[in-house]
Amino acid sequence: MNLFAVAAHCLTLSDAGQKACETRIMAQQWRDGDIPLLRDGEPQVIGEPGRPERPMLVAPRELHTRGLGSPEGHAALIHAIAHIEFNAINLAWDAVYRFRDMPDEFYTDWVKVADEEAYHFQLMRDHLNSLGYDYGDFDAHNGLWEMARKTAHDPLERMALVPRVLEARGLDVTPGIMARLSGIGDHAANVVLDIILRDEVGHVEIGSRWFHYLCDQRALPQEETFRRLFDQYMGSSGRRSKGPLHRDARLAAGFSENELNYLEGLNE
Repeated sequence: MNLFAVAAHCLTLSDAGQKACETRIMAQQWRDGDIPLLRDGEPQVIGEPGRPERPMLVAPRELHTRGLGSPEGHAALIHAIAHIEFNAINLAWDAVYRFRDMPDEFYTDWVKVADEEAYHFQLMRDHLNSLGYDYGDFDAHNGLWEMARKTAHDPLERMALVPRVLEARGLDVTPGIMARLSGIGDHAANVVLDIILRDEVGHVEIGSRWFHYLCDQRALPQEETFRRLFDQYMGSSGRRSKGPLHRDARLAAGFSENELNYLEGLNE
């Protein structure tokens, strides 16, 4: 199959385990040169990707408490991370499927991201299983895919808003989550989160690199364009309300000091 057909196939799979497994198989076939890149056809209007009937998708305010004082709260936190990784598989494949006039390296990058997100999901689901729960046992929200829908018309906006805003937030919060899990002795989860944090720096860096590429192609100033898109989609209050930034990780992922200062409200 053409790579775009492969991406569509993985997007439409509704069984979570099958989606992760086939993603990893297809990524290896792409690396082996067994899947061609044929630049024909047009992507369908963005809809909903394949997903299992559970978890139920609800508003963020309706989510189960993730406090670690009970086994259920502990599992709910692990489930929330697994759900993010599951959504990230779809986001990576959609970037491959939707944007068809990018350099070949763009597709190699995003197939790699899909592969690693599938691996993360498998690891986190296995850990959730070890706690006596499974993916789908708790409600979840759909914020990541909603942003994919909003940015489906433009790869520049997708690169700015999904990797560099929503996924980059994971760089900020993961150390704190790991500290909380250490406090209850869940060292197995932190082994997985170490892998996820390492890989996610690379994923955000891929988003930064292609955002910069597209800005250069359109003769747009990078920092000003990011600020404009951030405020357009997130609102200026969004950069002050969600805790400190993991500045070292974000710098490694392609942010500038000026961008980080802006996100922290240190300059306007």
